Amino acid sequence: VPEEDEFKFEFDLLDSTKLIPEELVPVQRIGKMTLNRNPDNFFAETEQVAFHIGHVVPGIDFTNDPLLQGRLFSYTDTQLIRLGGPNFHEIPINRPVVGVHNNQRDGHMRQTINKGKASYSPNSLGGNDPVQAKASEGGFTSYAERIDARKIRARSKSFFDHFSQATLFFNSQSDPEKNHIIDALTFELGKVKTVAIRERMLGILKQIDDSLAAGVAYGLGLHVPQHPERPLNKSIPADGDPFEYDSILVESSLKSSDALSMANTIKDTIVSRKVAILAADGVNQDSLVTIKSALEAAGAIVEVIAPRLGVIIAENDSEIPVDQSFLTAASVLFDAVYVPGGLNSVASVEADADAVHFLNEAFKHCKAIAAHEQAIQVLEATYFSKKLPEEYTDEIVLREGVVVGNDSAKLATQFINAIAQHRFWEREKPRKVPA
Repeated sequence: VPEEDEFKFEFDLLDSTKLIPEELVPVQRIGKMTLNRNPDNFFAETEQVAFHIGHVVPGIDFTNDPLLQGRLFSYTDTQLIRLGGPNFHEIPINRPVVGVHNNQRDGHMRQTINKGKASYSPNSLGGNDPVQAKASEGGFTSYAERIDARKIRARSKSFFDHFSQATLFFNSQSDPEKNHIIDALTFELGKVKTVAIRERMLGILKQIDDSLAAGVAYGLGLHVPQHPERPLNKSIPADGDPFEYDSILVESSLKSSDALSMANTIKDTIVSRKVAILAADGVNQDSLVTIKSALEAAGAIVEVIAPRLGVIIAENDSEIPVDQSFLTAASVLFDAVYVPGGLNSVASVEADADAVHFLNEAFKHCKAIAAHEQAIQVLEATYFSKKLPEEYTDEIVLREGVVVGNDSAKLATQFINAIAQHRFWEREKPRKVPA
């Protein structure tokens, strides 16, 4: 955002509770970060990372965002306690790649062994070394920003617009996403024992959207308050006038944003999606290997799940490695599931309650499901068997998210296209699949 446009928006750019809609300021890609390996040691390289917004390189400075200014201090304070002392920056994962030369010494868990008598500058005992780097030498210097204002503990009035962007977000969601938000709020408020607090929250939700408040109220068995308790904002300074700090109602000029809905994400790839293959001894090798190879070629991560670990023996006596067992695997960790053919394998999978539960749960969570034609009896053993399509054309598969066939190549193509759709939310309407 150009500096001269700082005040052209309906919200304050320094308000950390607001976002800048992509329709107002398009996203500009400035680079790509590629993660090329996993940590060698999770504790040493992940748990001990000291995130700190004050650790910047020359060329970056700080805005007068009130939340940011507080965090510049609080992150140091956090790491002092979290990582055991003032020298947390010397832990290997936090250590700068380029050597640091300064006069900071000692303290708990110090790792650097400093030499010399002088720990100050200027000094004659150490040849006046180290010395501060000049700006021309790459030293840090603050941005020369013009400041012309009174120093007061206050916020611009737009900070009290607590609802317009919440309304924008809700209006931008697809119907399934709106239902998920209503369900989530109903669940959380349903755990609140004090009815008065539930009613107060319904009054707040009404400021966002009437249908949102009504949906949550129905689940709580309450009515939406017509006149919510005022002031809505209870965060008021000791000397503040409650009504000067109350929420203001602003109608956003932007009614919805496509970028805020997951329904508008990319749906032409399955890269990084996890797919489970449920199989057992006697599996038809072609129906498993062909689908697995096609999925992996498209970028998916495929795991074979069987009654036991080790290997399963295919119909042609070949060995197929097993990644997880029905006992250790859970459908919630996968994006899709496939059941290959092979009469003995099909019979074993159908007879395993954990495998059938795996399929029921995947269907309930609206994930893509595929099966070789020989494995149709496994699907018929599930709670969703009566919801299976009578035929599996490309159009039906993309709508229903379930595909059955005996042509492995065609089945793979249809399955990949279904996985790329991510989820099939129409299944949520009946809600008759226990899992």
